[in-house]
Amino acid sequence: MKALIYKEFRLAVHPICYLFVFLFPLMILIPSYPLGVGFIYILSAYPILFLGANKGQQSNDLLYSTLLPVRKKDIVLARIITVIILQVTFMLIMSALYPLALTINDLVITNSPDPSKVQSVGLGLNSYVFVLGIALVGYALADLIFFPIYYRKGRSIVMSFLFTIIGFIIYIFGVTLGVPYIPGLEFLMNLHIGIQFGILGGAIIISVLLHIIVYRASSKLLERVDF
Repeated sequence: MKALIYKEFRLAVHPICYLFVFLFPLMILIPSYPLGVGFIYILSAYPILFLGANKGQQSNDLLYSTLLPVRKKDIVLARIITVIILQVTFMLIMSALYPLALTINDLVITNSPDPSKVQSVGLGLNSYVFVLGIALVGYALADLIFFPIYYRKGRSIVMSFLFTIIGFIIYIFGVTLGVPYIPGLEFLMNLHIGIQFGILGGAIIISVLLHIIVYRASSKLLERVDF
């Protein structure tokens, strides 16, 4: 498995993918920008990873992988782990920038003639840990859509990405921008930090369970593909 993951990062992950991972976490530094929106962009690395410029599908990466002396389910697991590493790295970088984002946000609000105009829409920085949990579950749901569609034939990049990105946008916008404004749910915008970490812990468990389902479903589908 270690060798397969090494192969993923050396041969499959295009350098452009790293731009999404290291660049878009900076969006957290934009005052009043909807916090949940930044998490969408890591999904844009999916078609690059699976199709890529001179990599991925264009160079028959999946066919090449199946010709290696490894099990097909290990190929799927290595790709899932690669995607999870990209997702987690993205969130870790964003989390490292969180204290700076708070400072910038406070400075903007303090120096603004109308602080209400620079307040975050929906769940903001004070709900950051909660939003991390929402994003983790969202990524798992996105993978639950993407991987089975892709591995059903081993080449359905466009359809798998289209359904994935639409599903994630509806989910992240609905939960982070819509749900807090439902009458009676306003308290979600100011949850105690302990409760937020509890939600994050539950989200991690849900994410692991969903990725197990993703792995099993995708592995079975790839086994049926005849190259």
